[in-house]
Amino acid sequence: MGKMIAYCGLVCTDCGAYIATQKNDNKMRREIAEEWTKKYNHPFKVEDINCVGCTVATGQHVGHWGMCEVHKCGAEKGVINCAYCVDYSCDKLDKYFAMAPVMKASLEEIKKGLK
Repeated sequence: MGKMIAYCGLVCTDCGAYIATQKNDNKMRREIAEEWTKKYNHPFKVEDINCVGCTVATGQHVGHWGMCEVHKCGAEKGVINCAYCVDYSCDKLDKYFAMAPVMKASLEEIKKGLK
């Protein structure tokens, strides 16, 4: 399977929650929940660490998926990810890029290939 890129530029196929879900690995889920709780100063439970990928409409997703304004916008616009959006880069992405610059790099690489 190739890379799955979320609307925000996160590489889902490199994400621990996605990998733990694909492997059905509870030990990995526990480790990720502990790591993310510390890293993001937000309590994550083992059951929160289940995700089939942000761009997949059905199935399990990390807890914030349903509230994510970037996901909602991308799904409504029907784009593959934000690099394909005519409004790229918009302010909805700023906080994600500040938190994880690799997301911006991922989308910039895709955008460059579209020109």
